[in-house]
Amino acid sequence: MAKITIDGKQFEVDSKFTILQAALEQGITIPHFCWHPRLTISGNCRICLVEVEKMPKLVIACATQVTEGMVIKTNSEKVIKSQEAVMEFLLINHPLDCPICDEAGECKLQDYAYKYSVGTSRFDFEKVRKPKRVELGPNVMLDVERCIMCSRCIRFCTEIAKKPQLVFSQRGDQVVLTTFPGEQLDNPYSMNTIDICPVGALTSRDFRFKARVWEMSATDTICSGCARGCNTKIWVRNNEILRLTPRFNPEVNDYWMCDQGRLNTFKFVNAGTRIKAPMVRKEGKLVEVGWDEAISKVASELKSLKKHEIAAIGSAFTTNEDNYLFAKLMKYLGVKNIDFMVHEKDGDEDGLLIRADKTPNSVGAKAVSVRPENNGARFNDFIKEIKEGRMKVLYVIDDDIALVPGVAEVLPKLDFLVVHASYENETTKYADVILSSSTYAEKNGTFTNFQGRVQRIRPAVATVEHDRALDGFQMSRLDKFGAPNDRWMKGTRYDARSTWRILTSVASAMGARWKYNTAEDVFNEIVTTIESYRGMSYGKLGTRGMMLQNKKL
Repeated sequence: MAKITIDGKQFEVDSKFTILQAALEQGITIPHFCWHPRLTISGNCRICLVEVEKMPKLVIACATQVTEGMVIKTNSEKVIKSQEAVMEFLLINHPLDCPICDEAGECKLQDYAYKYSVGTSRFDFEKVRKPKRVELGPNVMLDVERCIMCSRCIRFCTEIAKKPQLVFSQRGDQVVLTTFPGEQLDNPYSMNTIDICPVGALTSRDFRFKARVWEMSATDTICSGCARGCNTKIWVRNNEILRLTPRFNPEVNDYWMCDQGRLNTFKFVNAGTRIKAPMVRKEGKLVEVGWDEAISKVASELKSLKKHEIAAIGSAFTTNEDNYLFAKLMKYLGVKNIDFMVHEKDGDEDGLLIRADKTPNSVGAKAVSVRPENNGARFNDFIKEIKEGRMKVLYVIDDDIALVPGVAEVLPKLDFLVVHASYENETTKYADVILSSSTYAEKNGTFTNFQGRVQRIRPAVATVEHDRALDGFQMSRLDKFGAPNDRWMKGTRYDARSTWRILTSVASAMGARWKYNTAEDVFNEIVTTIESYRGMSYGKLGTRGMMLQNKKL
């Protein structure tokens, strides 16, 4: 440890820290562009210059290690003048793109221009023109003239993604960011360069020009793309998801997320294939009906059959709360044939974030007992059982089982197929009843990732269910969930319900007396009945989650 003084205040800090790290740990702001806590130090932006007693000139805080007795000034006259000079230099050739730049509202250069610049420029010459709208790769667009050459993106590709695809070319004021000859920015984590770019040089081709940051609400949630469970933010305008961005959690995904999770886990929420309301097959066609009719149909069919003729398939895509009540309903009915599908993609895994298991909650599904009871059949046995006529009813929640070879062929042999689904898929084609379920972006709940970490998801998009002030929050409190009321009220609504709530209605129609008003009520029961979840609560899970007590499931 080292005792240092910053702006007249004494602190004891780790002797391995740089001045910038020591200041940030104490809540003292030193402006910086090129420094990032997970990247090597480059020291090329110079905005973090500070004054240190007994040193002949200003030093860069990001690369200067603290020493015992060091006296540092971050707001002296010399420091202020140096900040103004650096900002003037950086803005000399920077275009006046703020009104059309996607980074506006999140831009460090914009923020620092207000805080550390004099607000005027002495530059009276023509700016250097550099390339605009350069397609660096399938997901990232580059406006070179906005780039301040901080090299964050270059270091990320080399050090984190392990794919050195970016480089500086030319020299002096002609320097440009580009890809190596014959290369494009196409590594699986390329869009993290957009997040760490401190200006608007790198932008998302998918999100570009769709909305300004102040027009959207941001909700903390979890990526549903694989078993990693990356912590993310869902950004919404007019009840439509426009983008996902990573949220810092050092125990799970650090500062990063993969491009697949960022782009392919939310577009089905507002897709044209979305199931808009419950449906029942009548005269060979699926037609929209009310919830009472759909649930009554399911209950009557389940009552009419013997328990060994019913099979249940839970889902590693849905929440612990949903799976728990599904298993509880099957136990109430005496059904032992219960399992869920495994979605593993061999070879699609790396040493950074991506997992072969392409579901967010396979560990949770096992933990809450979505697996065969005693001598019950497993998922792989269901095809044979249906073929031979021993299984007559299949109850499926939030999964597309018809994608498995051989399953689609036997589904027409069933007497009755009920499916909880958010969008049309291969399985819904054969369903007798479709119960329109909420997506992960529309409900409260928890996922358990491959590490055994239980994490919260929260509603970012509203359904008709939310308009009725259900699912654990009132319309007047929506701002607590990151969605201002006026923005939440706009946009398309789907008549979808959380799977746990649908199951509660089905159980009630069959005589069970379950009393769950919120997803949190279900989780509180999980905590009291399943040892691995003991000691947890929504409040304790917070923004970073908690580990299961028993990870071997």
